[in-house]
Amino acid sequence: MFTELIRPRFLETDALGHINNNTYGVWFESARDPIFHIFMPKVDVKKWNLVMAHSSFDFLKEVFWGKEVIVKTAISKIGNSSLELCHAVYQEGKLCTTGKCVLIHYNFETKESVHIPENIREELENHLFTLPWHGTLKELEEFVKSGKN
Repeated sequence: MFTELIRPRFLETDALGHINNNTYGVWFESARDPIFHIFMPKVDVKKWNLVMAHSSFDFLKEVFWGKEVIVKTAISKIGNSSLELCHAVYQEGKLCTTGKCVLIHYNFETKESVHIPENIREELENHLFTLPWHGTLKELEEFVKSGKN
């Protein structure tokens, strides 16, 4: 599981005073950086080998400007050429937003999906989290510390 700390910016708010729904895509993209490095240790956009096939969000609670958020990212499924990521946003210790994303290991020259190599698959498996997100950050941290996943 990966952790990204984000300090929401005023420009990410909307007229209702909370973080705009479109912001979560940007936050989750930033939180995927460690995954990109697993596939491409020397990230080079000219040798990029991932494409997004799906992205979705569930908004559970409002998130506000001026209060740090913690974005958790894990891998929920690994296929032959794809992987599903799960994301969670916690603010003030409470689960506020969840998201999913499907990435495809992809060859941009042939325009075809590519099997995930075994060494990459092994590294991805270290970050599997297949349960629903816990309602509080404290519960999640205690669960992870217990090593039950």
